[in-house]
Amino acid sequence: MNDKNRYEAIVIGVSAGGLSALEIIFKQLDANFCLPILVVQHLSPSSENYLPVHFSARYPQNFKEADDKEEIRSNTIYFAPPNYHLLVEYDRHLALSADERVNFSRPAIDVLFESAADVFANKLIGIILTGASSDGAVGLEKIKRYGGLTIVQDPKTAEAQAMPTAAIAATDVDHILTLEEIGPFLNSLNG
Repeated sequence: MNDKNRYEAIVIGVSAGGLSALEIIFKQLDANFCLPILVVQHLSPSSENYLPVHFSARYPQNFKEADDKEEIRSNTIYFAPPNYHLLVEYDRHLALSADERVNFSRPAIDVLFESAADVFANKLIGIILTGASSDGAVGLEKIKRYGGLTIVQDPKTAEAQAMPTAAIAATDVDHILTLEEIGPFLNSLNG
């Protein structure tokens, strides 16, 4: 099967240093990038989710905060709201949950990655970026086990190395890339 038409969704997990890391990736995405992207950025529970507004003002893609029971659409980049886990349901709708913290976080990267792997299996791309915890390592391993594509930011280039290092230790990652390499690589897979 042609890799270009193989994938149906992307999940990204990021923590400390996330704004600048996402900035580098999003500015490189093609304006017509069609794969939906679901992002968990660790945020303070009381923070405003300024990320969709920040990126919408700078880039042509459709950025938004995820809504409960919302259908996942192409050409859209969704952000988990502060203090809610973001999950993918089997009917390819989003779900928000105020369940207990996972890895001391809500939203937790593992929660998104594991639920997305259950739905998209080998049609999912999982990406772990800079961060100061091990959140995402278990979820990325599940994506790999289900046949999805796994990408981790090169820890040597990460503002906080713990999260990419933990992900690499947890699974046989497909690609270890710099931030500058991730956007062009995703464009090459854009159906």
